[in-house]
Amino acid sequence: MTAPIPRDIPDLPALQGAPALLPSPVPATAVVTPVRRPVTAAFRLLTALAAATAVTVELLLGSPAEVLSRFTIQSGILLILVMTISSHRAWTARHPLPPALTGATLLYVVIAALVHHLLLADASSPFAAPSPPGGWHTITHQILHTAVPIAALTNWLLLTAPGDLHLRRTATWLIYPLAYLAFSLARGELILPGTPGRYLYLFLDVDQHGYKSVLANALLLGLAFYALAVLLVALDHIRPNPVRHRAKTGFRLGPPVG
Repeated sequence: MTAPIPRDIPDLPALQGAPALLPSPVPATAVVTPVRRPVTAAFRLLTALAAATAVTVELLLGSPAEVLSRFTIQSGILLILVMTISSHRAWTARHPLPPALTGATLLYVVIAALVHHLLLADASSPFAAPSPPGGWHTITHQILHTAVPIAALTNWLLLTAPGDLHLRRTATWLIYPLAYLAFSLARGELILPGTPGRYLYLFLDVDQHGYKSVLANALLLGLAFYALAVLLVALDHIRPNPVRHRAKTGFRLGPPVG
């Protein structure tokens, strides 16, 4: 004898084509092909190696405590870490680092380069620093202030997807330069007056300019840094997408566009 069909169960044909009430338990990454980016990984690794070599040479040639106190060295070390991790993630098709971190790193490296070329290395600048003694110092200065920033900008422009930087992050990015200002002034107070290298940058030299002028210089530089951060965000939203055929997570979602 056939069991009776309960009246509260709807007909199966009526359910066909109805939208699912629950999302699929299968993750999206399980149905797409992971994409490794060996060229991107190699470029980032070479950039990290170049910066690491220059930083190491600077540490060997100078006082480690003084070298590590420089903004260029600190931002260079951050770039080494970010580029190394980003290289590994590109090689293994993993999620990229947060844009807030990579954008901040790019900003700091560009700041170090612009301050060097416009204020410290320009003989017409009132804050011009003495030229490096030559030899390896000249090479490392060129790597850290020219080659590495250009490589970082190239990586951002050609090897990353646009539109990930946001204006709300720009104020947060200035926390590190502000902390560096406090560190530089505190360091100067702890070192005996007249000691060479008490203040690493002439525009922060309290002995020569006093706190009023130094803080005024810091305010002007801070406004310039903020404008630069806003410019990077604006450029990020209008630049073309060089990796538009890849998902931002590193997975191919479809055939190349265009």
